[in-house]
Amino acid sequence: MSDVARLLQIMSLLRDPERGCPWDVAQTFASIAPYTLEEAYEVADAIEREDFAGLKSELGDLLLQVVFHAQMASEQGRFGFADVVATLSDKLVRRHPHVFGDTTYASLEEQGEAWERIKREERAADGEIPAGALDGVPLALPGLTRAVKLTKKAARVGFDWDEPGAVLDKIEEEIRELRAEIHTGAPLARLRDELGDVLFALANLARHLDLDPEAALRGTNAKFERRFRHIEARLAETARTPADATLAEMDGYWNEAKALERGEAPEPSTTR
Repeated sequence: MSDVARLLQIMSLLRDPERGCPWDVAQTFASIAPYTLEEAYEVADAIEREDFAGLKSELGDLLLQVVFHAQMASEQGRFGFADVVATLSDKLVRRHPHVFGDTTYASLEEQGEAWERIKREERAADGEIPAGALDGVPLALPGLTRAVKLTKKAARVGFDWDEPGAVLDKIEEEIRELRAEIHTGAPLARLRDELGDVLFALANLARHLDLDPEAALRGTNAKFERRFRHIEARLAETARTPADATLAEMDGYWNEAKALERGEAPEPSTTR
């Protein structure tokens, strides 16, 4: 607790109008919010890379965001860090009656349903009146993640396909519609709309497969980086860059990188 007290004291000093840091003093909830999101992504990135030394630092950066927001709220007489901790502690106890009470659940699915019911009860107690089944999904979430949460909520009231194959059919339908719009030279607004439908359907498929589409895409991004860096490294052997190579040659090195990742012998390239 002394470490937490020291952290809160440091944050208070940083925000002091006379002795503090001008940058920290100038910040608002709105100006800090993007950094809060960025730090959360950096935590996820460290976990993805299994960089646990880095994770310790990134978790500290994320904690700073909580302390920063709490300090600004305290200055405005709204709440303080202790209130944040107390609210979280009460919420954890309330949402885990199977741990802190006598409730039992027959399955993880039943526990998940109870969790959502308790959340609804909390909102009702706070005077929040839900307007529909899709309420409570933050607008600031990444698009794919928000799509998963929206379809998950819709599924709870029966608006869903029974199995992944039906979602695949929907994806193929959306791709055909996108292809038709591209073929007819549709305006960008229309193409954006159709592409959004494809991405939404893909996110829905990820939910049916119990996969995180953001994690899947991060994995593919990392794979793309690895393979493209292999292309750069192979071209550098002859003092060249991708700008100096043909697409066929780069594609050959790309396939070479794929084979190496799979532990296979690369096929001889005819483009070198």
